Amino acid sequence: MKLPGPNIRTIPVGDDRERLVCGDCGFVVYDNPKIIVGAVCTWRDRYLMVRRAIEPRLGYWTMPIGYMELGETTEQGALREVWEEARARARISGLLSIYSIPEISQVHMIYRAEMLSDSFEPGPESLDAGLFTWDEIPWDHLAYPNVGWSLNHEREVKGLDSFPPRGRPERA
Repeated sequence: MKLPGPNIRTIPVGDDRERLVCGDCGFVVYDNPKIIVGAVCTWRDRYLMVRRAIEPRLGYWTMPIGYMELGETTEQGALREVWEEARARARISGLLSIYSIPEISQVHMIYRAEMLSDSFEPGPESLDAGLFTWDEIPWDHLAYPNVGWSLNHEREVKGLDSFPPRGRPERA
Protein backbone atom coordinates (compact mmCIF):
# COMPACT_ATOMS: atom_id res chain seq x y z
CA MET A 1 0.00 0.00 0.00
CA LYS A 2 1.32 3.40 -1.00
CA LEU A 3 1.38 6.03 1.76
CA PRO A 4 -0.15 9.44 0.93
CA GLY A 5 1.80 12.70 1.07
CA PRO A 6 5.54 13.35 1.26
CA ASN A 7 7.07 9.94 1.94
CA ILE A 8 9.95 9.57 -0.51
CA ARG A 9 13.46 10.56 0.63
CA THR A 10 15.26 11.98 -2.40
CA ILE A 11 17.26 14.96 -3.59
CA PRO A 12 14.79 17.18 -5.48
CA VAL A 13 15.85 18.56 -8.87
CA GLY A 14 17.91 21.71 -8.34
CA ASP A 15 18.50 20.97 -4.65
CA ASP A 16 21.63 19.73 -2.91
CA ARG A 17 20.27 17.66 -0.02
CA GLU A 18 17.87 14.84 0.64
CA ARG A 19 14.32 15.83 1.58
CA LEU A 20 10.88 14.24 1.92
CA VAL A 21 8.96 14.56 -1.36
CA CYS A 22 5.41 13.61 -2.34
CA GLY A 23 5.53 11.06 -5.17
CA ASP A 24 2.13 12.17 -6.47
CA CYS A 25 2.40 15.97 -6.65
CA GLY A 26 6.10 16.70 -6.04
CA PHE A 27 5.55 18.72 -2.84
CA VAL A 28 8.84 19.08 -0.96
CA VAL A 29 9.08 19.22 2.84
CA TYR A 30 11.71 21.73 3.90
CA ASP A 31 12.69 20.87 7.46
CA ASN A 32 14.30 24.10 8.67
CA PRO A 33 15.86 25.26 11.95
CA LYS A 34 13.67 26.41 14.81
CA ILE A 35 13.84 30.04 15.92
CA ILE A 36 14.22 30.53 19.67
CA VAL A 37 13.45 33.97 21.15
CA GLY A 38 14.12 35.35 24.58
CA ALA A 39 15.16 38.35 26.62
CA VAL A 40 17.67 39.29 29.25
CA CYS A 41 15.32 41.38 31.39
CA THR A 42 16.49 43.75 34.05
CA TRP A 43 14.86 45.70 36.82
CA ARG A 44 17.34 48.34 37.92
CA ASP A 45 20.52 46.37 38.79
CA ARG A 46 18.82 42.95 38.91
CA TYR A 47 18.32 40.24 36.31
CA LEU A 48 15.06 38.33 35.85
CA MET A 49 15.60 34.58 35.86
CA VAL A 50 13.22 31.62 35.82
CA ARG A 51 13.73 28.05 37.01
CA ARG A 52 12.50 25.54 34.44
CA ALA A 53 9.47 23.40 35.33
CA ILE A 54 9.77 21.34 32.13
CA GLU A 55 12.34 19.14 30.47
CA PRO A 56 14.89 19.45 29.16
CA ARG A 57 16.96 20.86 32.03
CA LEU A 58 14.15 20.73 34.58
CA GLY A 59 15.08 22.73 37.70
CA TYR A 60 17.81 24.77 36.03
CA TRP A 61 17.78 28.56 35.67
CA THR A 62 17.43 30.56 32.46
CA MET A 63 16.24 33.86 31.12
CA PRO A 64 12.69 33.78 29.70
CA ILE A 65 13.16 32.03 26.35
CA GLY A 66 11.32 29.66 24.04
CA TYR A 67 10.13 28.82 20.55
CA MET A 68 8.86 31.60 18.33
CA GLU A 69 5.21 31.11 17.31
CA LEU A 70 3.66 31.54 13.88
CA GLY A 71 2.28 35.02 13.24
CA GLU A 72 4.52 36.92 15.65
CA THR A 73 7.67 38.98 15.30
CA THR A 74 10.80 37.93 17.16
CA GLU A 75 10.29 40.87 19.53
CA GLN A 76 6.68 39.86 20.21
CA GLY A 77 7.82 36.30 20.84
CA ALA A 78 10.48 37.40 23.31
CA LEU A 79 7.97 39.52 25.23
CA ARG A 80 5.43 36.68 25.17
CA GLU A 81 8.04 34.36 26.69
CA VAL A 82 8.74 36.94 29.44
CA TRP A 83 5.02 36.95 30.25
CA GLU A 84 4.50 33.17 29.96
CA GLU A 85 7.50 32.21 32.07
CA ALA A 86 7.76 35.07 34.57
CA ARG A 87 4.41 36.92 34.41
CA ALA A 88 6.40 40.11 33.88
CA ARG A 89 5.89 42.95 31.42
CA ALA A 90 8.92 44.42 29.69
CA ARG A 91 10.04 46.80 26.94
CA ILE A 92 12.68 45.68 24.46
CA SER A 93 15.63 48.04 24.05
CA GLY A 94 17.63 46.18 21.43
CA LEU A 95 18.81 42.92 19.91
CA LEU A 96 21.52 41.56 22.17
CA SER A 97 22.66 38.33 20.50
CA ILE A 98 22.06 35.95 17.62
CA TYR A 99 23.35 32.44 18.20
CA SER A 100 23.46 29.91 15.37
CA ILE A 101 23.48 26.45 16.90
CA PRO A 102 23.48 24.06 13.92
CA GLU A 103 24.09 20.91 15.97
CA ILE A 104 20.53 21.24 17.35
CA SER A 105 19.12 23.08 14.30
CA GLN A 106 18.27 26.28 16.18
CA VAL A 107 18.81 30.00 15.83
CA HIS A 108 18.50 31.98 19.08
CA MET A 109 17.58 35.68 19.00
CA ILE A 110 18.07 37.21 22.44
CA TYR A 111 16.90 40.74 23.22
CA ARG A 112 17.78 43.17 25.99
CA ALA A 113 14.68 44.36 27.85
CA GLU A 114 13.73 46.45 30.85
CA MET A 115 10.90 45.33 33.08
CA LEU A 116 8.07 47.86 33.33
CA SER A 117 7.70 47.16 37.07
CA ASP A 118 9.20 44.83 39.64
CA SER A 119 6.13 42.58 39.40
CA PHE A 120 6.77 38.93 38.45
CA GLU A 121 5.88 35.39 39.47
CA PRO A 122 6.49 31.92 38.05
CA GLY A 123 4.42 31.11 34.98
CA PRO A 124 3.13 27.62 34.13
CA GLU A 125 6.51 26.50 32.69
CA SER A 126 8.51 27.82 35.67
CA LEU A 127 9.10 26.40 39.14
CA ASP A 128 10.37 29.73 40.40
CA ALA A 129 11.24 33.22 39.22
CA GLY A 130 13.51 35.80 40.76
CA LEU A 131 15.37 39.06 40.40
CA PHE A 132 19.07 38.49 41.01
CA THR A 133 22.00 40.83 41.43
CA TRP A 134 25.00 39.84 39.31
CA ASP A 135 26.64 38.02 42.21
CA GLU A 136 23.40 36.17 43.11
CA ILE A 137 22.86 34.63 39.65
CA PRO A 138 22.96 30.81 40.06
CA TRP A 139 25.89 30.42 37.65
CA ASP A 140 26.45 26.75 38.47
CA HIS A 141 22.80 25.93 37.71
CA LEU A 142 22.21 27.65 34.35
CA ALA A 143 20.17 25.56 31.92
CA TYR A 144 22.23 26.19 28.77
CA PRO A 145 25.47 27.89 27.67
CA ASN A 146 23.53 30.62 25.81
CA VAL A 147 22.16 31.88 29.15
CA GLY A 148 25.66 32.71 30.42
CA TRP A 149 26.72 34.10 27.02
CA SER A 150 23.69 36.42 26.98
CA LEU A 151 24.04 37.59 30.58
CA ASN A 152 27.72 38.38 30.10
CA HIS A 153 27.09 40.25 26.85
CA GLU A 154 24.29 42.29 28.44
CA ARG A 155 26.62 43.27 31.25
CA GLU A 156 29.33 44.30 28.74
CA VAL A 157 26.95 46.63 26.84
CA LYS A 158 25.16 48.00 29.92
CA GLY A 159 24.73 51.74 29.48
CA LEU A 160 25.23 51.63 25.70
CA ASP A 161 22.32 52.57 23.43
CA SER A 162 23.89 51.13 20.30
CA PHE A 163 25.98 47.99 19.89
CA PRO A 164 26.22 45.13 17.41
CA PRO A 165 24.50 41.89 18.36
CA ARG A 166 26.93 39.23 19.48
CA GLY A 167 27.16 35.79 17.94
CA ARG A 168 28.14 32.50 19.44
CA PRO A 169 31.53 32.63 21.15
CA GLU A 170 34.37 31.06 19.14
CA ARG A 171 35.23 28.48 21.80
CA ALA A 172 31.65 27.29 22.26
